[in-house]
Amino acid sequence: MIPFAHILILSAVLFAIGLALVVVRKNAIIVLMGIELMLNAGNLNLVAFNQKNPELLEGHLFALVVMMIAAIEAAVALAIILKVYKLFQSVNLDEINEMKG
Repeated sequence: MIPFAHILILSAVLFAIGLALVVVRKNAIIVLMGIELMLNAGNLNLVAFNQKNPELLEGHLFALVVMMIAAIEAAVALAIILKVYKLFQSVNLDEINEMKG
């Protein structure tokens, strides 16, 4: 069994990498990948904290709901990104913001 602290450290690292991608990168697809990494880090936390009381499955069920919402969010975001690419011929967020006005 993996120690609880190691799971929390892995989750924190995943969240930090996702946050760095969202803050630093300009490409919309990379930003979307960062958001997905942060959601998966949260899911890892939910499952890790559920180890404390394994008879109850609230952590696992809530993680499953978050995964479904993340999949829906990714599909909608990719559709929006494709539409923006057709309009502006770019997925660079700074260029799109400059072309707006």
